[in-house]
Amino acid sequence: MARTKSDDGPHLVDRHVGKRVEARRKTLGYSQSQLGAALGLTFQQVQKYEKGANRISSSKLWEIAQFFKVEPSYFFEGLTAAAPGMAESDTVVFGHDFPVTRQSQEIVRLAPQLSLRQQKIALEMIREMLGDKAGPEQD
Repeated sequence: MARTKSDDGPHLVDRHVGKRVEARRKTLGYSQSQLGAALGLTFQQVQKYEKGANRISSSKLWEIAQFFKVEPSYFFEGLTAAAPGMAESDTVVFGHDFPVTRQSQEIVRLAPQLSLRQQKIALEMIREMLGDKAGPEQD
């Protein structure tokens, strides 16, 4: 199977799944060492998974999903399904391609604790800070 965009680096799907593992791990407050210990891996292996450098086998992805208490499909959320007749390289799209920070993860963790009104105010504040980069409003 052809790699998407470049033969030089990890496949885009492997990177996406790795980012989702990393984001979930950080959201739950686990270190790479803690996740590795729970799965019988070294922190280096977890690091390679998160970067997409090493592919995660289906059985290991199942174990990771069980540990995080999510469905295995969680790690594929944000990928766009291929349209009929379209080549893979033309259709793989990511819902995000930004670095995951502790601050962004904390915002995601804390937001549901706000009332709907407070969430809208916080969203408007973020959009205001971003200016034109905020994109279309989707309330």
